[in-house]
Amino acid sequence: MEHHLTPIETFMTDLPSSWPAAGRHFLWPLMATLLVIGWSSGFVGIRYASEEATVVLVLFWRTLLSGVILLPFAFAIGPRMRLRGVLEQMLFGVMSVFLYLGGFALAIEQRVPTGLVALISDLLPLAIAALSQSVLGERLSARQWLGTSIAVLGVLIVSFDSLSLGVAPLWAYALTAGSMLVFALASVLHKRQRTSHMPLHQSLCIHTLTGALLFGFCAMMQGGVVPPMTRNFAVGMVWLVLIATFAAYSVYYSSLRLFPVAKVSAVIYLSPPVTMLWAWVLFSEPLTLAMFIGLAVTLLGVWMTSRA
Repeated sequence: MEHHLTPIETFMTDLPSSWPAAGRHFLWPLMATLLVIGWSSGFVGIRYASEEATVVLVLFWRTLLSGVILLPFAFAIGPRMRLRGVLEQMLFGVMSVFLYLGGFALAIEQRVPTGLVALISDLLPLAIAALSQSVLGERLSARQWLGTSIAVLGVLIVSFDSLSLGVAPLWAYALTAGSMLVFALASVLHKRQRTSHMPLHQSLCIHTLTGALLFGFCAMMQGGVVPPMTRNFAVGMVWLVLIATFAAYSVYYSSLRLFPVAKVSAVIYLSPPVTMLWAWVLFSEPLTLAMFIGLAVTLLGVWMTSRA
């Protein structure tokens, strides 16, 4: 029997593709703000949770809890999930969750300096802008490329004090860059999915459960999956699940359906200075003049790149 979507299913499934252009124009500042807050907040959850457990164990519980919370909604709300669609979303889960987050975690464990890992991660929009031209045909204007260059300069200013080369093996540095490129490719391919109408809560559920399965295997290899029963770990999990996963990924994928991929990804350039603001507010880490200069330069670049 043919399945007819209920009003709430239609809202969750088709809203991004049917939103009028005028509405998108006014929606963009709100979504960009939420994306920056969600994307940069991952640092806070990792800071709390990793004091009590390995990074792989933190990633396992982050993805498992996210997927389990979404699972009943994935079955109860939305069209029936078909095997082909599930397998397709599992592939995106491998790319955008396991390889992206896990690659950076492994690089840090191999003693690649955290500042360098963060810098390479924050160059994600540059990779997406390059890939979107060849894969999607979304060409950036000369002004947008100039804005991208200015935003990259702002990120370098913010990150300069924490940069060092370290003594990690060469493959760990390549892994860091590869993890960023995998997520960039996943973002572009997700944007190219014209025929897929799987609601975001269903696809994100599949992504996180796929990541949990793979992170769980890695955690077992390191000694087990039992979480530490501490306050810091619990606070970190709440932060990572609700803000860094539900808010950040949902807004990111919704934005990809509504706006050009390079415009969406450019906002991520603001993540480093906003992360430093999180660290100042919650952990009393000092603010520097370079951070404010970098923030101003990055804002200028993002504005130039995102202008219609």
